[in-house]
Amino acid sequence: MAADVDKRIPEEEKKISPQNGKQSPGSRSWICRGMWTLLVVCAVPLFAFGIKYYQDAQLLKRHEESVQTLGAEGLFLFSSLDTDHDFYLSPEEFKPIAEKLTGITNPADFEEEVIHDPNGETLTLEAKMQPLLLDSMTKSKDGFLGVSHSSLSGLRSWKSPAVPSSSFSASQFRVFLPPKNKIEVGDTWWVIPSELNIFTGYLPNNRYHPPTPRGREVVIHSLLSMFHPRPFIKTRFAPQGTVACIRASNDFYYNIVFRIHAEFQLNDIPDFPFWFTPGQFTGNIVLSKDASHVRLFHLYVPSNRSLNVDMEWLYGASESSNMEVDIGYLPQLELQSAGPSTPSIITDEQGNILDRRDSSSEPIQFVFEEIHWTSEISQEEAARRMEVTFYPFKKVSYLPFSEAFERAEAEKKLVHSILLWGALDDQSC
Repeated sequence: MAADVDKRIPEEEKKISPQNGKQSPGSRSWICRGMWTLLVVCAVPLFAFGIKYYQDAQLLKRHEESVQTLGAEGLFLFSSLDTDHDFYLSPEEFKPIAEKLTGITNPADFEEEVIHDPNGETLTLEAKMQPLLLDSMTKSKDGFLGVSHSSLSGLRSWKSPAVPSSSFSASQFRVFLPPKNKIEVGDTWWVIPSELNIFTGYLPNNRYHPPTPRGREVVIHSLLSMFHPRPFIKTRFAPQGTVACIRASNDFYYNIVFRIHAEFQLNDIPDFPFWFTPGQFTGNIVLSKDASHVRLFHLYVPSNRSLNVDMEWLYGASESSNMEVDIGYLPQLELQSAGPSTPSIITDEQGNILDRRDSSSEPIQFVFEEIHWTSEISQEEAARRMEVTFYPFKKVSYLPFSEAFERAEAEKKLVHSILLWGALDDQSC
């Protein structure tokens, strides 16, 4: 019996040996896999850090080489084109230089123009104008500084709007709707972006007729053409373009304010060019979110300052000709909707025509509901936000002396004083 027990013990020890602390081949494999996983998890961030460190070191090296090669001012110019800050210029980044050197501008990419619904609503706009007060011009009277009568012929003859009244399709004002990522009250965006930069500098002066408008430019050009037949919706100098801001909204409507910087060419051949540049055009539109209905439209040149128009004209047809500059006061230049947009026909739920508007009949009468805004900001705040979009320097508060010292004392800060001959934020002083 004892012999049988002795023989069984080794066999039982073999059976229970894994539970007594000895590892099987399978468990050793599991531990190895765990260790490799841990090593990989730790190595990935270290590897990423190493790549980032190498890239930063390369950028620093390129920066130092660029300073040595270009100098600080040259590097500043280079950086203004290097939009992705990789110290290499792609063809797209080099485009402004190519256009400046060759004089050839590739056509910009515009969205497809809106196809108008012949049965959609239409809006009637009326133009009003009071001509520039010639006595407000500071120095350019006839006979003074060699100013000839022909130089001011276009200005003197422009006494009324080119088109006193015009109808637009409500859908044309779709260009004022915000993009999908700018739908909150207070958001600003570029309706027509500025194309000026440090290399393009400014557009030439010796031009008479504006380029053909495309895309969103078409509506802005049509609106300004009601004032004068030769509007340039992109000014020669900055600021340039059109910026909009959502002032108020609800489930169905937007109240959008906008600011346009544009100018007019008042002279035509054989007279030399005469540029008429209002300080700004300010506008406001209330429209449905699908642009099928426009409740209100208003566009005007602000007249709350004593001088609000810049004027420049050439004494020759070439770009190098001498130029005279003056400034004056324009009492009124304004577009106003005659009423909300209305449809040309009214149909019932089955599509049967109940009423129709044509040129020989009275307009269809409508009663419009009052709009209640669920979210809004003040007109002043919307104007401020558009100013900051046009002029980033306005992120800093510029205050009169008395207010500046009060603020400095309250915030325990120093006062930085800047003396200006005129205004920085538009063409008026």
